[in-house]
Amino acid sequence: MPPPIATAEPPACSSVTARMRASDRIRYRLIQTGQRYFANDNIADFINDGELQELHTEVETKMREVLQALVIDTDNDHNTRETARRVAKMFVSEVFAGRYESAPAATAFPNVAQLNELVVVGPIKVRSACSHHLCPILGQVWIGILPSAQSDLIGLSKYARLCHWIMSRPQIQEEAVVMLADALQERVQPDGLAVVMEARHFCMHWRGVKDDGAVMKSSVMRGAFLSNEALRREFLGLMGHGH
Repeated sequence: MPPPIATAEPPACSSVTARMRASDRIRYRLIQTGQRYFANDNIADFINDGELQELHTEVETKMREVLQALVIDTDNDHNTRETARRVAKMFVSEVFAGRYESAPAATAFPNVAQLNELVVVGPIKVRSACSHHLCPILGQVWIGILPSAQSDLIGLSKYARLCHWIMSRPQIQEEAVVMLADALQERVQPDGLAVVMEARHFCMHWRGVKDDGAVMKSSVMRGAFLSNEALRREFLGLMGHGH
């Protein structure tokens, strides 16, 4: 992985950024380095110590304004008095944490035994959010790895940690499975890689067509999983989900 990007501003800029809100300082660093900051991008390398708490406070203030714009009396309504604070914590520290936290440690170790048999991990329960309406996406992911003698191996729990880190962002499912596949490919370098995600989208259940039975399934197949139909069939069979 590339080395972390230094976030300290040059002396000439530090006096200017010191007067900025946390979100503006972080955005300034991103723009200065030409870094994209879409909803599903990780920007942890551009956040300095203490700025996440500042961001939390800033989001809380803005969320209070949103509630006021919705004509909710948060001063006297005991149910919504602390809602802005709770929502800020939820966005920054929980459901969108994959944007603001660095990648989880996934120490790789060499494939000494030269394992070359299919490994299937899942179902891993995942929670994400649709970037269109910020509604929940709840589902599960299966990962298939066909290692080679040159592949690195990672611990079983690391698949789940990496998956949760990728999914804890506002995004669309089609892009999420590709991002997860890219992250696994970079760390493991297997002969074959498969990722399947099945999820329910509350932007369909809760609003719009209000269809609470719809399920979306996405898959990414790479390497041997594309060229070897028997391997692909074995993986799908081991998922044990009738795919």
